[in-house]
Amino acid sequence: MFAIWLQSLPGGMGSLGGLILPILFFVVLYFLMIVPNQRKQKKWQEMLGQIKSGDRVTTNGGIRGTVLTVKDDSVILRVQPDGVKLEFVKSAIAAVTTDESAA
Repeated sequence: MFAIWLQSLPGGMGSLGGLILPILFFVVLYFLMIVPNQRKQKKWQEMLGQIKSGDRVTTNGGIRGTVLTVKDDSVILRVQPDGVKLEFVKSAIAAVTTDESAA
């Protein structure tokens, strides 16, 4: 509808009218897809920065465990039922479940 309105204007707006629609498309795409993804990424980075010993976490592979040690770029988890210790990079953590959110 916007493109039809531009064509009906006196002079037709020439090549500018053909350029407005793709620009409008990219602006809408930016606000519908890119901005929410950036917010989600920032929230995930904050979550990884706040991991502490004792937190219950789930990895991207679906392994659930309790954080024993936090290093710069990795965490050591204790996994049940045998209490096996596994080391994961922080980026493999998908979710953190603290005692406060479980209560």
